[in-house]
Amino acid sequence: MRCLILAAGLLAAGASLAADTYRSGTRVISVGDSATKLNQIIGAPSFKEPIESRQGGYVGERWQYALDGKTVTFEIRNGNISAIDEQRD
Repeated sequence: MRCLILAAGLLAAGASLAADTYRSGTRVISVGDSATKLNQIIGAPSFKEPIESRQGGYVGERWQYALDGKTVTFEIRNGNISAIDEQRD
């Protein structure tokens, strides 16, 4: 039973991968880097989505890019990258 649960978890993990870094060519973008650096390395996002608190206040943004057959999402809070998520298309 444990092996079955472990296998299911590994398969699900393959569909979406949260990471602390993303490589674009020879440059690396990391959690903690500025949104300005992200914009300089990758360019403008394909889509921007605001992140709101439960009360409806602005918390940050999600910037989405279509890169190398993946959708890569960067969460921007206080002007810095707080999370990176990759999903295969």
